[in-house]
Order: sequence, then structure tokens, then C-alpha cells
Amino acid sequence: MNKKELTYDQAFEELQTILDTIEQEDTGIDVLEAKVKRAAELIKYCKNKLKATEQEVEKALKEIG
Repeated sequence: MNKKELTYDQAFEELQTILDTIEQEDTGIDVLEAKVKRAAELIKYCKNKLKATEQEVEKALKEIG
């Protein structure tokens, strides 16, 4: 992906596309390997994004509370 910031929604959509590809019985091993590696990167990104968002929400709630 280019240097443009990846959004959570884009990452999640790409994960869904990868899952659809993997579920196809005719997926070759080379494609499967690349897709699994990319999926792992996207999952890590999504987890980090969710954690950061949770921290920001908690911080905002403390500031108004």
C-alpha cells in the first residue's frame, strides 16, 4: 500500500477480501502465503488502531468527568 494513511475501515475491508480469496478452494499456495502474511499485518494494524481509539475515548471521558 502507498504512503497514504490506511484507515480502519479500509483495513477491515481488505481483510474481508482476503478471507473471501482464502475460502476459495482453488487458491494456490503462493497466493495463500502472501494473503496470510498481509492479513496478519492488517490484523495487527486494526488491533493497534482499536487500542489507540479506546485510550483516546478513556482520556476524553476523564477530561469531561
